[in-house]
Amino acid sequence: MKLTVVGCSGSFPSAESACSSYLVEADGFRLLIDMGNGALGELQRHCGLYDLDAVLLSHLHADHCIDMCGYFVARYYRHDGGPAAAIPVYGPEGTERRLSIAYGDVPDEKCMSEVFDFRTLVPGGFRLGPFAITTDLVSHPVEAYGFRVEYEGSTLAYSGDTGPCDALDTLADGADLFLCEASFTDGKEDIPELHLNGREAGEVAARAGAGRLVLTHIPPWTNPSVNLRDARTAYDGPVELATAGAVYEL
Repeated sequence: MKLTVVGCSGSFPSAESACSSYLVEADGFRLLIDMGNGALGELQRHCGLYDLDAVLLSHLHADHCIDMCGYFVARYYRHDGGPAAAIPVYGPEGTERRLSIAYGDVPDEKCMSEVFDFRTLVPGGFRLGPFAITTDLVSHPVEAYGFRVEYEGSTLAYSGDTGPCDALDTLADGADLFLCEASFTDGKEDIPELHLNGREAGEVAARAGAGRLVLTHIPPWTNPSVNLRDARTAYDGPVELATAGAVYEL
C-alpha cells in the first residue's frame, strides 16, 4: 500500500501545500481521501484526472471537500467526449446536496450524479477495491469520520478532523502509519470536540501502539515545530510532519 500526501494544510492552503488530500494506492486501485482547497491541481502531479477509482470524504468542511466541485467539471466536460464514468464517492449524509450548492446548480441537486456515484458513510466496515475500510464518527462540530484502511496486513489510520475521542483510539489501534491532525497548539487553544494539538496526537498514537505518527492538517498560523516537539513528548515512536508530495510505503 502506497500513501502520497497530496495536500496537508489545515483550514486554508499554505504557501507550501494544498489542504487535506491523500492518495492511497494498491494493486492498481487509486483511492483519494479528501479533496480540500487546492488539492485538484496538486493531485495531477501524482495521478491522471480520470485515473481515480474512488473518493472518501471525511466531512463537508471546505478544506476537505471543496475541490470536488472542480473535479466534477473535469469529469463532466471531459475534452475527449462525454462525461467520464461515475466513480464511488463516500461521504456524510447530504454530500451531493452540499457539493451541488457549492457548485451553484441547486435546485438541480443531482447535477453531479452523472460522474459521481454518491454513497452515504455510516460507522462500520466495507470493501473498496483491494482495501478493507473501517469508518467511525469522530468528535467534530459537523458529522465527521475517521478511517482505517487495511491491505494485506498493513494498516493506515486517518483521523480526519477531530478532538480526542474513543473512536479515534480504536481506528488507530496497531496501525502501521497513523496520519493524525494536529491543528492546535498545546496551551494556546482549548476548544472541546474540535481539533487535536500535537501532544494529544502523540497521546493517541501511544495508546494505540501505532508504528509511525505523521502529523497533518496544521494551519499556516500554527507553528509545526512546536507540535512536532509536543507529539514527541507523548509518543516515543517515529514522528514527522506531513509534507506535500511525501510518499510512504506500507
